[in-house]
Amino acid sequence: MQAPFINVDTLTRNWWVVLIRGVAGVLFGIATFFAPGVSLAVLVLLFGAYALIDGVLAVISAVRRRGVSDRWWMLLLEGLVGIAAGIVTLVWPGITALALLYVIAAWALLTGAFEIAAAIRLRKIIAGEWLLVLSGIASIGLGILLMIFPGPGALVMVLWIGAYAFVFGVLLIALSLRLRSWGRSRSPHAARVA
Repeated sequence: MQAPFINVDTLTRNWWVVLIRGVAGVLFGIATFFAPGVSLAVLVLLFGAYALIDGVLAVISAVRRRGVSDRWWMLLLEGLVGIAAGIVTLVWPGITALALLYVIAAWALLTGAFEIAAAIRLRKIIAGEWLLVLSGIASIGLGILLMIFPGPGALVMVLWIGAYAFVFGVLLIALSLRLRSWGRSRSPHAARVA
């Protein structure tokens, strides 16, 4: 039985999009760990670029699923939220720390909810959907932490966001590799070898 909005063949064929999203997250997380004293202006630009790239990749995935899924719009919506968050932070780089914090929190909460919804639909199709659930929980956790504790200094915020991006990236990389492996095991060539 297939999930109503996910075409497994399309998802496994485009595993590399998930991989790129994960690598972007890991790189963003590492950058914040090695430069924790980075100014808020640099954080704004880094986050804006990350959210924009992640959003564009999600939109690409959604567009590729458009013809084969009736709920491709959910991933499209997630991508548009990421693009909007990226544009807001890049267009207004002088945004205050508190405003940036709430933009990031809203983005993380929405992204997490969409990731968990996708994982629930994937659970009957592939093994390893729990990686997407964990990335969704990490996203929601970051959003909640940022909403509950808006007053910490920029350094703490940088480390929280960096830790989230790193964990999120690692989970997406693991999921992409599972998708790739699963796709290869289902390919016609793999069936002839077995």
